[in-house]
Amino acid sequence: MIDPDLQRLQRDVQYLMDRTAILDCIARHARGCDRHDAEMISSAYHADGLDEHGDAVNTGPAYGEWANHTHAATTANHLHNITTHSCEIDGNVAHCESYSLGMMLGRDRKTAQVIGGRYIDRLEKRDGQWRIVVRRSTVELMFTADASALHSEYFTSQGYYHGTRDRDDLSYLRPLRLDSGEPTRW
Repeated sequence: MIDPDLQRLQRDVQYLMDRTAILDCIARHARGCDRHDAEMISSAYHADGLDEHGDAVNTGPAYGEWANHTHAATTANHLHNITTHSCEIDGNVAHCESYSLGMMLGRDRKTAQVIGGRYIDRLEKRDGQWRIVVRRSTVELMFTADASALHSEYFTSQGYYHGTRDRDDLSYLRPLRLDSGEPTRW
């Protein structure tokens, strides 16, 4: 007979491993969107997964290309931030709600849109992998902001890097070193 304390420890460790894998999946999706990495985005979905963004419904494998095309056509850059995240795990099924903040630099690079919403997800663990089966997106607020500070003499003189929408982005460099390539600056 297995000690009840050991059983509880095993359950707790499995729960923590599942929660971490689910959060990693949600974060991988957001990172893939910002880097325009369709392969990374698609890896967040099971092959039969579905994504609903308003009237646009795409299969998980097709969503990455749709998202990349939509983002490229409407923005110069963007950041998808996952904030509050709740998750109920029931065996190999998880029901999640992730609050999101999307900041989209307009193509004019002078304005930005801030979008607040939520991802309502059902994930399933198949073959040991947690991935999205259904994602439904909400928009709770949206506003336009002035982004002209990015072009001010003070800011541009600071030499900050900015991300790229490809695998040349700093986040892909391994190992990351100060002398590894010259990233794009503002």
